[in-house]
Amino acid sequence: MSDTLASDSWHAALHRLQRDGTPHVLATQVTSAGSTPREPGARMVITADAIFDTLGGGTFEWQTIAAARSRLAEQRYGLSLEAFSLGGRSGQCCGGFVNILLEAFPGAESHLAIFGAGHVGQEIVKLSAPLPWQLHWYDSRRDAFAGHYQQQPRLSCYPHQDAQQSVAALPEDTHALVLTHNHDEDYALVAALIERDDVASIGLIGSDSKWASFEGRLKRDGYSSEQILRVRSPIGHVHATKLSNKTPYAIALTVVTELLWLTDTPSSQENRGLDSQALRTLMTDSPTITS
Repeated sequence: MSDTLASDSWHAALHRLQRDGTPHVLATQVTSAGSTPREPGARMVITADAIFDTLGGGTFEWQTIAAARSRLAEQRYGLSLEAFSLGGRSGQCCGGFVNILLEAFPGAESHLAIFGAGHVGQEIVKLSAPLPWQLHWYDSRRDAFAGHYQQQPRLSCYPHQDAQQSVAALPEDTHALVLTHNHDEDYALVAALIERDDVASIGLIGSDSKWASFEGRLKRDGYSSEQILRVRSPIGHVHATKLSNKTPYAIALTVVTELLWLTDTPSSQENRGLDSQALRTLMTDSPTITS
């Protein structure tokens, strides 16, 4: 894969990538000793196919890029430290020593598919804007999105025609909400979603009677009890009692709250940062540079 040598500064790129939910690494030179291309505080941003700004060029910069992309490929997010002896590991003639702090960000933490651009769908999209979710929004009606949401970060809008095709296009571990204007569309989507074992959660808007009808139909169509139990309906029941306020905004609030709990999974990493003693040593002791 060839690099895109982007003209954005590291801070402009960092803002845009975090806004858009693109996985990336911020590399910061935190210490230096001897002769080095740049001083502490130099930064660059690295994605899978682009680099922004520079740590001074040379072999150690490309080693930094390789280390960053290795973390992205392996989804090892968080903080890590890379040490470079420029005359040793990196083979550069300046012969100094640098430590580079790598901060790997996953971009969007969760994927949310919203089927339906009606009043509740619109409110869910608005409320989700500040959250680290990648939104995939579908509707079968012409001009359903009307261009109002095209500038929202981490949001993609799609025409929906076929349930199987739309569901097949979803990333793994997507949380899906079904709230179209048409019950037949809703049913087709629910049936397609429960056939995918890798969908994180499935929510269906509607009344208890609507779900009872869908449940009976799914059983008649041969779906197993385990598949049917994956559907959460009605959505937004974060408390034992039902909410009497049924305005689109109120429903969306309960749905987004419910999703916050569903997406709040413990981190797979034990490391919550760099070891404090090692960091103190790093920041107070300089390596001995020999000729």
